[in-house]
Amino acid sequence: MALMLGLDIGTTGVKALAVRPDGAVAFESFSSCEISSPQPKWAEQNPEDWWRAFCRSTSQLLAAGLKPGEIAAVGLSGQMHSSVFLDSQLRVFRPAILWCDVRTTRQCREITERAGLDLLRNEASNPALEGFTAPKVLWLREHEPAHFEQLQHLLLAKDYIRFRLTGELATDFSDAAGTLLFDVGARKWSRRILSALNLDPAILPPVIASQQISGTITHHAAEETGLRAGTPVVGGGADNACAAVGAGIVEEGVAQASIGSSGVFLAALSSHRADEHMRLHCMNHAAPDMWYLMGVMLTAGLSLKWFKEAFCNEEAEQARREGRDVYDLLSESAASVPAGSEGLIFLPYLNGERTPHADSGARGLLCGLTLRHQKAHMVRAIMEGIAFGLRDSLELVRQLGIEVHEIILAGGGAKSPLWRQIQADVFGQPVRTLKVSDAAPFGAALLAGVGAGIFADCAQATLATVRKAEQVAPVPEHVRVYNDHYPLYKKLYALNRDVFHRLGTMT
Repeated sequence: MALMLGLDIGTTGVKALAVRPDGAVAFESFSSCEISSPQPKWAEQNPEDWWRAFCRSTSQLLAAGLKPGEIAAVGLSGQMHSSVFLDSQLRVFRPAILWCDVRTTRQCREITERAGLDLLRNEASNPALEGFTAPKVLWLREHEPAHFEQLQHLLLAKDYIRFRLTGELATDFSDAAGTLLFDVGARKWSRRILSALNLDPAILPPVIASQQISGTITHHAAEETGLRAGTPVVGGGADNACAAVGAGIVEEGVAQASIGSSGVFLAALSSHRADEHMRLHCMNHAAPDMWYLMGVMLTAGLSLKWFKEAFCNEEAEQARREGRDVYDLLSESAASVPAGSEGLIFLPYLNGERTPHADSGARGLLCGLTLRHQKAHMVRAIMEGIAFGLRDSLELVRQLGIEVHEIILAGGGAKSPLWRQIQADVFGQPVRTLKVSDAAPFGAALLAGVGAGIFADCAQATLATVRKAEQVAPVPEHVRVYNDHYPLYKKLYALNRDVFHRLGTMT
């Protein structure tokens, strides 16, 4: 039976899934990567480390019994925005600058001044933020001019793996949309933005559809990976776009709320409709002729991780003794606290925020603390605050006239029964989970299936493979509590913004 191979080049490592045409996962593997932070605000990785992790992942699949000849095609997903710089000999000459690197605040201001808000709104469909690719290129030009002189080709994370697999330089619409150099509505590189920034269009790769075959695995790559030479590799997509395909978010009215390290609320669009105020990102979908609106929280699951590591050593030791996940213990303790955490509200801006406030100076806040509040209250308040942050994006989507009739939960937050219920209650509508939790490599595998002719299109692929699991209905009393708390949550940023920024100058 033909298998579809999907691989996600993530920040923490490479996840691989070999998927059958009925959606069953036949084989899976993961190989980790490390992030380097040589200076404050910097986040870098060596693209060669991605390639090594990719090869380890494929080796694990083969060791588990996968036969290379069974793979009909390969699909690639990857972290957005992360910049790979190649010279004229197609060699990497410095580490890749990642999406979570925030050294480029000054370059973002420069882009806004030189291109202008109207051009960014009308073509890029996004504001100039530190995570995007274009500010990284300008930073290279200003701070490493010798390296900038070497720059001949600019690639994104998954596209570097494509290059190593096939020898081809290419990207897809969904990943190009995250560069700030792409006309998202017209689906082509923006010559006006490139001209405003004095960047040579020749450094950018051709752009193809996510399901389009971009090349085949070379004999050299076959030797390194164990995969079969000649196996097709499709365009693939950005991680969020591939995850949307893998979750069945391929029609307007369907959205996804994902809580991982960051938080993402993504709503599919049947036509290009950018947020006039650019509070939501508007990107090209991996599904053909579609777009999506996306809100991003920078420290969603990271907020709970921070609390666990800072204050929960006792729970971590208990989890170790009992052979359990410490997050399960924390979730169980939080379930004993009433909805609303007895008047405690958490603002989850521990590393700034992106949606709805594009403010790197925003800070976290626990508001309403009293002597009766215990650790369990704080855990629940953190979970509720993150759900409120996702609701911010849902409300903005609704303001743009998009009726969301179904919300799919994904990420680590979907694994917690309490967090699933909190999200249903905060959103005020039912939510669903999926049977496959790794939506990005799963979506990449489906795109490979379309490219290989196993499916006619993305709609058929998702209909045949995406399996929905539990539906969680909101509890009316909890909905009332959260509807009372949400306006107070929204006020906290406005009331404390100046304090946040003043505190930021003191550290």
